[in-house]
Amino acid sequence: MNFFKIIFILLFTLINSLALADSHDQKQEVLDKVNEIAKELENEEEVPLNDPFAGNEGTSSMSGNIPADEQENELSLYNFKLAGLISGKDHSYISIVNSGGEVLTLTLGQFLGKIQLVDLRLTEAIFKKEDGKFMIIDFNNQVREADDY
Repeated sequence: MNFFKIIFILLFTLINSLALADSHDQKQEVLDKVNEIAKELENEEEVPLNDPFAGNEGTSSMSGNIPADEQENELSLYNFKLAGLISGKDHSYISIVNSGGEVLTLTLGQFLGKIQLVDLRLTEAIFKKEDGKFMIIDFNNQVREADDY
């Protein structure tokens, strides 16, 4: 049974019973039931939560070949995931998330470290490097370098 359903039922029963209870015996009976349910909840197995920003090796873009100069750079595009993009007539934005869950929102022309956001498409963002080459990140968390875009 869902943990939250159990808590809801537990609280609902407790509130109703306490509201209707006129004597100490009825209140004690309700408290005994609450303690019994709490013991049952303690015996249930804990289910580990998945952190979507944990950056595990299986889904991270870092699982590919990363250039040596990018590995130590905290602001390397390889350390981010593309979370969203908004393209408008006057302004365009992207949101990227690092492994710690911090969201950075960039607009066209802004820099992420030494690379500049220069364009975006429906499913990817394009950055220009200092040497004139481009880095492209997509929603599949793939980062690729290109001479042009």
